[in-house]
Amino acid sequence: MVEWVRPVTIQPRQSGVGAIAGGALGGIAAGSAIGRGNGSLAAGIGGAVLGGMAGNAVESNATRRAGLEISVRLDSGQLIAVTQDADQHFSPGDRVRVLFGSHTVRVTR
Repeated sequence: MVEWVRPVTIQPRQSGVGAIAGGALGGIAAGSAIGRGNGSLAAGIGGAVLGGMAGNAVESNATRRAGLEISVRLDSGQLIAVTQDADQHFSPGDRVRVLFGSHTVRVTR
């Protein structure tokens, strides 16, 4: 039975792809657009750092999603909390099923 439910934001671990891609693009764009020699090198490094930061932020926002933390009292009396996507509605008192997979737990109706 559901004891309580609260909304959460699910933020998976970042892969680093956004930072790497942003850094590469920023370094190439800034380095080729500004000066020659040391000026171009400095611009490329600065562009790579800023591009990496921007790419990291884009990846972070793209993978963030709405979720629920659901506290469930099992028939055995044990209390567990499950965090999952907010793709179903649950209220305190609802009778639910808890599905245990090899690496996941899911609450469903």
